[in-house]
Amino acid sequence: MFKAMTRGSVRLVERYLPDPYIFVILLTLIAGVSAMAFEQRSPMEIVQYWGNGFWGLLTFAMQMLLVLLTGHMLASTPLVKSWLRGLASLARSAGSAIILVTLVSLAASWINWGFGLVVGALFAKELARQVRVDYRLLVASAYSGFLVWHGGLAGSVPLTIATSGHFSEDKIGIISTSDTIFAFFNLAIVITLFVLVPIINRLMLPSEKESIYVDPKLLEESPDDLNQTTDRPADRLENSRLISWIIGLAGLAYLFDYYVLRGATLNLNVINFTFLILAILLHGTPRRLLKSLDEAIRGGAGIVIQFPFYAGIMAIMIDSGLAASLSEWMVSFATATTLPFWTFMSAGLVNIFVPSGGGQWAVQSPVVIAATQALDADMARTAMAVAWGDSWTNMLQPFWALPVLAIAGLKAKDIMGFCLIQLIVSGIVISIGLTWL
Repeated sequence: MFKAMTRGSVRLVERYLPDPYIFVILLTLIAGVSAMAFEQRSPMEIVQYWGNGFWGLLTFAMQMLLVLLTGHMLASTPLVKSWLRGLASLARSAGSAIILVTLVSLAASWINWGFGLVVGALFAKELARQVRVDYRLLVASAYSGFLVWHGGLAGSVPLTIATSGHFSEDKIGIISTSDTIFAFFNLAIVITLFVLVPIINRLMLPSEKESIYVDPKLLEESPDDLNQTTDRPADRLENSRLISWIIGLAGLAYLFDYYVLRGATLNLNVINFTFLILAILLHGTPRRLLKSLDEAIRGGAGIVIQFPFYAGIMAIMIDSGLAASLSEWMVSFATATTLPFWTFMSAGLVNIFVPSGGGQWAVQSPVVIAATQALDADMARTAMAVAWGDSWTNMLQPFWALPVLAIAGLKAKDIMGFCLIQLIVSGIVISIGLTWL
């Protein structure tokens, strides 16, 4: 019965899910038409909102792109890749490969979402070289670990409200990560997903007849010619380990001061800095680092072209009042106890149009904060409901799957059918955790 559900989900998505670029164009049209219909805005007003907001998230887009790039550069270091090869050797069957890639992706995504996306995809390719397993489900399992990112160390909502000077500080103050990321209810959700997501992925494994395999030869990496040098001083500099160690040690000194001496909290900038410094040190030479950067940028191409469109959608939803109306309508049913659940549901819906944790908090925070204060509810829990809603419907929204798909060589329709099953199961788990734990 479970395999039949999965089969139907895969066929549905393969038939009807368009390319992510087409998806964002359709979402733009839906947002515009909805704003005209429900907020009584004129077509020219919608076009103005869209155009004015199109470049409104450039700073945040760069920050998000750096999360992906630094995560990719760290994940592609020789040390990390050797760990992945060693881990892949533990898989003796298709089922164990599915479970193993899910666990690795979950752990890496909890640490950092960009790191998790890249490690999951690279590990899936390594497993496909060693084990005969359905490649679609293997990559989908790698992406499913992304479910936990917003409840982890790089969650943009909890890190934003824990950072001094954030845009809502005058209303809610500073909320420590001990009340969000490391709160009991959040850790319980994360642990439950760590147990349940691998099991669900294993249950979705197609039969031998229905499985789609990839030729391991197609996944082989090109020969590494980075050690070739000439007598040019420039080549010697590009292959100099001394340069990497000088800048790397300077970075470690700063991080020691930041984390240990100052005891400062996590935020997106310091996480990006940490991953970049580690990548510089572990790659060894500037040339190796820059090669990994070239590969990472290709994986981020979809983010670069699509993020402005999502900024435009966000502008339509905010400036027209559509996002506020949607959030107000959904939280209007709420009590102090059920507010996190309804916030989670509304955040999941908004995330389809605004697939950015920080951007989504900017959209929903005015309504969420007002409702939380009016009902005397737990602000930290409600904020995490927005975070989990954003993370949850990424199993339906293909935007953040783009880097994984670029690395794996697949299309969104190849994996999203499996992810749809995870959407249903994880939605139940997260709802229970936010409401009753």
